[in-house]
Amino acid sequence: MAIIISKNGKGAKRVDRSAFANEDELQQYIYENPESIPLYDIKEDIRLLIVAREFPTQSGPIDAVGIDKEGELYLIETKLYRNADKRHVVAQVLDYGASLWRHYSDFSAFIGELDRQSQKKWNVSLQKKLQDFFGSSEEDVQKQIENFRSNLDEGTFKFVVLMDTLHAQLKDLILFLNQYSKFNLYVAEIEYYKFETFEIMIPKLFGAEVKKDVSVSKPRSEARVWDEESFFSELGQNADEEVLGKMRTIYDFSTKYGADAIEYGINSFKLKVDSKDGTRKTIFFASTTERWNLISEFWKSSPELRKKYADLLSKAVSGIKRDKLDGTYYEIRLDQISQSDIDALLAIFGRMVTEIQETEFSLSL
Repeated sequence: MAIIISKNGKGAKRVDRSAFANEDELQQYIYENPESIPLYDIKEDIRLLIVAREFPTQSGPIDAVGIDKEGELYLIETKLYRNADKRHVVAQVLDYGASLWRHYSDFSAFIGELDRQSQKKWNVSLQKKLQDFFGSSEEDVQKQIENFRSNLDEGTFKFVVLMDTLHAQLKDLILFLNQYSKFNLYVAEIEYYKFETFEIMIPKLFGAEVKKDVSVSKPRSEARVWDEESFFSELGQNADEEVLGKMRTIYDFSTKYGADAIEYGINSFKLKVDSKDGTRKTIFFASTTERWNLISEFWKSSPELRKKYADLLSKAVSGIKRDKLDGTYYEIRLDQISQSDIDALLAIFGRMVTEIQETEFSLSL
């Protein structure tokens, strides 16, 4: 196929279709220009931020990982026509998704890798990049991060395969998978043209037009109303008595700040308190996956507070790594921490809340 380019109705020139030299060139183009992926066929106002390239998994690196404003995770793979059987890339991207879901059960490791790549590419934290890119508040970004944490836990990904040419057999496979499975797989065919200093991309998305006929029941986590009873009922299905006791300690500590201080989400609850200036902030959240996530952004309101409480927390429990307290989350597995360590950390959080509520420190970043 060729296209015709002219200026003011004159000088028409034929431009034949070009080709990317290699997959790395296509990957880099997508990384720099995520809007070239026609996700607007899925949702009109969608914006995608490519937060990582060559994201490591035990099955190999994912070409790119993207995030949208709602916290949906996009796993993106590229393949050129002259390469091997294109059906293989479908199995490959699903394998990457399975590996990501299975081996990044430690969310702090997952978010840490995204933050590392954000610092490397943009010289800002992941949280700051999300705020700037989507024009979101800090609270919105926390919800966004919690959403893709939930998506990672449940293996809910959107798979996107980019190709320069899409053949009929692959279309049949995508149609079948999207019709009879719970996940979404899209293939974007990218036509590429070069004219003088311009590059022209004509993307076509396949898979978005498929409407699932299969009856997909909602996960029980989405069907229930979350409160204290349902949270501990869910936790108790897998956790032993020791972990239940540790979680109860964390929950009881949270109740000291009133019923409004506890906010429930899917499989989780969070502790939120107000500072003296009225800014409401999340201190930590806990989940039925037996994890306790410290929100280190809470004490980053000033260099003094940041150093003071990061030092106190790391000194209180020898297993806590001081450098990781400068990240967005610090995740603790309750089966890997003692009851006395939890008590020590909660005592520090109590001091922290009192100090921030009684001082003029601003909690805005």
